[in-house]
Amino acid sequence: MEYQVTPESVEQFSTRYVALGDSFTEGLGDPDEQRPNGVRGWADRVAEQLALADSCLGYANLAIRGKKLRQVLAEQLDVALGLEPTVVTLYAGANDILRPSVDIDALMLEYNKAVAALRSQGASVLVFTGFDSGASKVFGATRGRTAIYNEFVRGIAADHGATVVDYWRFAEYQDWRLWGEDRMHMSTPGHINMARRVLSVMGHDLPEDSGVEVPELPELPQLSVAEQLRANAKWAKEFAAPWVVRRVTGRSSGDGLSPKYADLVSPLELGSL
Repeated sequence: MEYQVTPESVEQFSTRYVALGDSFTEGLGDPDEQRPNGVRGWADRVAEQLALADSCLGYANLAIRGKKLRQVLAEQLDVALGLEPTVVTLYAGANDILRPSVDIDALMLEYNKAVAALRSQGASVLVFTGFDSGASKVFGATRGRTAIYNEFVRGIAADHGATVVDYWRFAEYQDWRLWGEDRMHMSTPGHINMARRVLSVMGHDLPEDSGVEVPELPELPQLSVAEQLRANAKWAKEFAAPWVVRRVTGRSSGDGLSPKYADLVSPLELGSL
């Protein structure tokens, strides 16, 4: 994976926001064909709002779908440090938790070092707990792993003075209208809601005309048992089966993709890039 960072870009922006992670931060589920990789996402939306308040803010999004925690840190951390960020968001580990086996203790030792490195350089760091999947018949089995991961995240944040975005406690995400068709990634309303949540944690009060208002959600369809079975079969064929095949063959949905914004850009120009 090639990341090109230019010293000129660092000098151009006095405030620098760098987003690290996987599909959650890349923006999967929030389509926008005008943007790299065809997605927008909560991080882009956060950057845009921050730039409205600070015209000297630069933004980089190094996240790529399908990446596990060690891949995120190996490929993105040094690049992020080279960008001399003032603000960093980091969410990684969900793809590890979904694997048949995972050593969360070992992973979080590396996560701890990454947060320490970012904080030692002076960046404000926001880290995320994992989503509470207890209501999901498919992903509910990973709830215990996520709870352990979350305790590590909270402890590491406390140790290093990072800020926690407590996704686990965002009860609105139990509403499946905030999720996309694949049932794995947030929908556009879900990403907009997450942007508002992150900005709130950052301490930004949003006016009504901020542009990150969550749209009115459609009524949940009332499906018969037969219709629910057909919907589940369609989901299994179109989303679950390809996901399993990638796991078995060692491939990733992010293979061949580059980060959306590997160098700092002005968030106010994202829609025209």
